[in-house]
Amino acid sequence: MLKEDSTPLLRADVAVAEAYASVGNVGIGFDILGHCVEGAGDRAEVRRIPEREVRIAAIDGVITDLPMAAADNTAGAALLSMMRALDLPFGFELVLHKGIALGSGMGGSAASCVAAVVAANALLDEPLSREALYPFALDGEVVASGSRHGDNLGPMLLGGLVLATESRLVRIPVPGEWHCALVHPHVVLETRRARAALAGHYALGEFVAQSANLALVLAGCYRGEAALVREGLSDVLIEPRRAPLIPGFAAVKQAALAHGALGASISGAGPSVFGWFEDRTSAVAASHDMRAAFRAAGHDSDVLVAPIDGPAARLL
Repeated sequence: MLKEDSTPLLRADVAVAEAYASVGNVGIGFDILGHCVEGAGDRAEVRRIPEREVRIAAIDGVITDLPMAAADNTAGAALLSMMRALDLPFGFELVLHKGIALGSGMGGSAASCVAAVVAANALLDEPLSREALYPFALDGEVVASGSRHGDNLGPMLLGGLVLATESRLVRIPVPGEWHCALVHPHVVLETRRARAALAGHYALGEFVAQSANLALVLAGCYRGEAALVREGLSDVLIEPRRAPLIPGFAAVKQAALAHGALGASISGAGPSVFGWFEDRTSAVAASHDMRAAFRAAGHDSDVLVAPIDGPAARLL
């Protein structure tokens, strides 16, 4: 690559990227639907090194006792996947700054994966598209949750609301004025425990109802019709099984609905709870009462209010 005066450009050996929090599942899209929420995030500082390996130099922030061995760390595993799949002749050194608590239902493990691969991508001789980074991030997410689901990864990579299958990411249009209120109680609910609560029999009628609700929400987003989303944003499949794991959930959800939420449910595996609103003012007002409901259940909480159509991970 040459500058205008024909002198070679020096390739940077260090890149820093930030990936924002997310609402996984969005209630009706278990493992396949999610959106990003600006206001909290993980940062990854990645250095290109001559050795063909991935090493983690440091981890700091809200979580510091994560595995330092790359293969056991979500971000490290994602970088290993990238290095091997692309047959790179070099490796990466990672410093991870955690801004999202694990076990919060805000996509903490996914944010580490995405921030790492976005930063590393900037160090490639021929950087890839965001969609091409998705498989590497999936390999990292497996370390945390034991499954390849992209409901958190997709929106972090592309921004906004994203439908994420194992092989494809589709960004779903959402009106810019629609906002999310995300309330995170100071309770840890590990993803694996939350997934274990889903074991057992499901009736065919529940699957039909959930499919109809997902279709209504997607149609409502594409058409910008709040009434369709309001009719569909109700999780009849997963929420009933996970709600008992979250203290005060029913009251928190009701607080969101009382302020005119299009719907409210568990964010990711929980314990965070989200509500969708037609404007920021309603989302802010609801967030205060949602937080009060968690306080009544004995837990302080943090609040994020942001557009549903939020920004993708970015290079800093």
